[in-house]
Amino acid sequence: MKALVSGVFRSLRGFNYRVWAGGAFVSNVGTWVQRTAQDWLVLTQLTHHDASAVGLVMALQFGPQLLLLPWTGFAADHFNQRKLLIATQATMGALALAVGALTLAGTVQLWQVYVFAFLFGCAAAFDAPVRQTFVAELVGDDDLHNAVALNSTSFNAARMIGPAVSGVLIAAIGTGWAFLVNGASFVAVLISLAFLRVSELHPNARAHRARGSFTEGVRYVRGRPDLKAILIMLFLIGTFGLNFPIFISTMAVSVFHADVRGYGLLSSLMAIGTVAGALLGAGRDRPRFGLLLIGAAVFGIGCTLAAVAPGYWFFAAALVVIGVAALTFTNTTNSLMQLSTEPAMRGRVMALRVGVALGGTPIGAPIVGWVANHFGPRWALGVGAASGLAAAIVAVFIVKRSQEGLSLDCPQGQIRLSMATCDPATTEDAERISSLMREP
Repeated sequence: MKALVSGVFRSLRGFNYRVWAGGAFVSNVGTWVQRTAQDWLVLTQLTHHDASAVGLVMALQFGPQLLLLPWTGFAADHFNQRKLLIATQATMGALALAVGALTLAGTVQLWQVYVFAFLFGCAAAFDAPVRQTFVAELVGDDDLHNAVALNSTSFNAARMIGPAVSGVLIAAIGTGWAFLVNGASFVAVLISLAFLRVSELHPNARAHRARGSFTEGVRYVRGRPDLKAILIMLFLIGTFGLNFPIFISTMAVSVFHADVRGYGLLSSLMAIGTVAGALLGAGRDRPRFGLLLIGAAVFGIGCTLAAVAPGYWFFAAALVVIGVAALTFTNTTNSLMQLSTEPAMRGRVMALRVGVALGGTPIGAPIVGWVANHFGPRWALGVGAASGLAAAIVAVFIVKRSQEGLSLDCPQGQIRLSMATCDPATTEDAERISSLMREP
């Protein structure tokens, strides 16, 4: 037990992270309860198994991540992160309660779900980069990678519980109650934010307010080939691969003819893989670029297995593999980008990460939904498989370049590294990148 606390769960030694993790877990369960209910509501109650409608809801919910990018990164780098989180979490809770009330009243319509998905996405666009960089304030840089992995463990442990709870709620008392449960769950995270010991936080350096802050962040990333490569890989998998609501719901309903309980079980089983992937990440001391190659390749293979699954349980097993790969990939991108970026730029860099990872959903989700409608869910999974393999090819190219070890002439001396430049990255950035690019 002692070894676990000092290894995999070492971030929980701090009071602030323990409080935050407790509140976040309750809220995460509520989030998955609502996500399952929302997909089921659109697919079976408001349409007749229309995967394109599910894709459009996803596009509206995640589109603001890209649309509001100039402002979300600015907010994360310039404003008090704890207070901003209180505002975003309260907003999302209120929206969940509103759509739940409409559903219970029997007056909810598809266009209303579209509107609420977009509004929820706007609040989440401001919430995501702040929530990710706030972890550094809770634990400091030394335990940042571990805390990022534990956050994902919490999110995906909730993914095991939430869909199953949602399936039971929908079957027993109706879809509307699932939205109300999510709205109430935000109270837990608001309480945790109120009880944090502010004096024990590790505040990141705040950026100076100036015009062009967002473009400064773009220039910073543009001068970093390693960050650009990660963003390309994220775009490929985030746009065409992370469309699990479409993949799972259409396979469950159209191929395996499962009811809401069977659909919820598939989502929960996939979470077994994502929790395993998150815990594996938490046990690592530092992230490595090579893990991106492994994660992307296994993701592509897992989607291929899911696409050709002959039965329900084979498909469920393939989802476990996909879950491990997806979390290995996404967690590694998160940690690599934060640890190799100077603190004052983290908010804008992470906003770009979230924008690229989720902002491609308005492009990918409708396409994947259209493929599922016209060619079948198995072909939609084929699109996901192609995205993982394409990202793996990008990683192979980047790893090959890094092994060439091109020398860079920096003011403080030569750095043997092909993955960074001296402008705008500092020598300190280059040293961070050099350690993260080395293979274990």
